[in-house]
Amino acid sequence: MPAPAPAPVPVRWYVAESSAGDAARSVRLGGIIAPTRRLALRWLRRQARRFADALDPDPYTSWIPPRALHPVATGTPGGSLPVPNGARYDAPAELRAWADSFREHDYALLRLADGLPYEFVARDPSGWYGLVVRPLAR
Repeated sequence: MPAPAPAPVPVRWYVAESSAGDAARSVRLGGIIAPTRRLALRWLRRQARRFADALDPDPYTSWIPPRALHPVATGTPGGSLPVPNGARYDAPAELRAWADSFREHDYALLRLADGLPYEFVARDPSGWYGLVVRPLAR
């Protein structure tokens, strides 16, 4: 008599979402349902880079006309608002650092493997940008 077939391994899907907002409102910017946690995180990393490039584009990018952008120092007229206690909020830099961080990526994978959600929020004086991934219930 042949051995019984092993029980099928349940497949877990993941929801990844991006959002942004300020003190008064929040807006869902996009989302996907992915068959693996790695694909969900890959999508979030692309979103983080996309947001960072939209908020703080490279002034030498080909689609920007010459001399259209210039650096502005923090706390100067026309620059960023000063922040309390000498702290600096730089959402584009935080988003880029998160997208390039293998340590954060590994931490997120471990949380998802344990069935827990993972969330990253970057803030600046004008608002916040959130990236969330969570497993779907089985």
